[in-house]
Amino acid sequence: MAGTITRADAPAETSDFSAIAVPANARMRRWPLTMAWWAVCSAMFYIVVAATLALNFGTRNALIGMVLSVIVYGAVNAVLSRYAIRTGLSVALFSRILFGNVGAAIATLIFFATAIYYAVFEGSVIAVAISTVFPSISYPIAALIVVAYSVPLIFGSIQTWLDKFNGVLLPFYIAGLIAAVAFAIGSYGYSNAWLSFGPAGGSPANGWWDCFVYYMGVWILMMFTFDYARFGREEDADYHARVNFGTPFYLVTFLINGVVGIFLAATIPVDGAVSEVSVVLALLKLMGLAGLVFVWVSQTRINTANYYLAATNMEAFVAQLTGLNVGKLVFAFVVGAIVYVLMLANVFHYILQALAYQGIFVVAWVGIALAHILTGTYDRLFGATIEYRAEHIPAFNPCGLVAWFGATAIGVVLLNAGAGYASFSAPVTALAAAGLYAGLLTFARPGWFVSRPT
Repeated sequence: MAGTITRADAPAETSDFSAIAVPANARMRRWPLTMAWWAVCSAMFYIVVAATLALNFGTRNALIGMVLSVIVYGAVNAVLSRYAIRTGLSVALFSRILFGNVGAAIATLIFFATAIYYAVFEGSVIAVAISTVFPSISYPIAALIVVAYSVPLIFGSIQTWLDKFNGVLLPFYIAGLIAAVAFAIGSYGYSNAWLSFGPAGGSPANGWWDCFVYYMGVWILMMFTFDYARFGREEDADYHARVNFGTPFYLVTFLINGVVGIFLAATIPVDGAVSEVSVVLALLKLMGLAGLVFVWVSQTRINTANYYLAATNMEAFVAQLTGLNVGKLVFAFVVGAIVYVLMLANVFHYILQALAYQGIFVVAWVGIALAHILTGTYDRLFGATIEYRAEHIPAFNPCGLVAWFGATAIGVVLLNAGAGYASFSAPVTALAAAGLYAGLLTFARPGWFVSRPT
């Protein structure tokens, strides 16, 4: 890896590279990496969030918010994916550079905890679907079934298994999306009413901003991107930045899924508030067993990413704290056990609260990452060498930590300052983090980043 210190002493076929940068001989061809990554584009969440935003702010505002999100996500992830490909670093390893060893552990903890939360949500949707179609299977048993088959799916690596598995399922997801629309039209007819879907009192004039900011709540996808992009080959960097991790991916993930979600919500009668569960139940009533297959495909694909990233980042977190490297397999079971307990514990309200605050930390991380990459200060300090080994990194990097916690504090205050300010919490946090970090870099010393020369 040009410009990166690596310790590639683990075989490419068996290492998950949680402790080292991905070496050149372990990089993936563009199509397999595309199939592995595009597992993330399929989730009932994307369908439901668009429908919910349209219901509360109007279809027009929801569409504007989605289009703006596609543009911003594409631009940000183009920068992050190119850097991850160039260096081979994971979020955990890159965070050592930004925050020092202690700060990196916090970033990794937030990352794997968030991935676990999403695995709980997506797994619960499948479990509800199973117990609905097969009433003899109780929800706890259905949840156990979901966890039991999800854990083994990540025993293999991105390079050897997840790309193939998700590549096979992708056409079924696309077919299921089309079938859901066809069934809805066949049962209820087509109407342009979905274009004027919205709140009874009319759509707020600036509702597009609220919709755009809502999608910032899932900037964890930027971290997802980083951990997948590091497996890309340097000669494919343009393709990955522009297509695989770029705008086309988010056109499918946000816009196409979102349009389908709005249409279905406006067409199919839903019992109660629009939610992942209510939409799933409506699809099952409409499509029967085919609906269950569609739900299983969509949720299983996204959960391969959730479980994989949760396990590898938990592995990195424990290794950072204890120095023990026990392998991803052990943490796959640990993640599965935690997911199952949370699926049964009915703690969704508390998880949503935790995600709101963790989301502030995540957008601050993204702002700092962009500032670090785009300013080039690190390169001017150290040349082509990137040092990420724990024994050469200080416990605390004041530059990154001050920017991270300072911006996060601003975001938390805005989040709790009332509706008029809460919608600015994520954008202000990201801008403040980038500005603080870039400003502090003007005073940066080599010792902030490297405690012991190579």
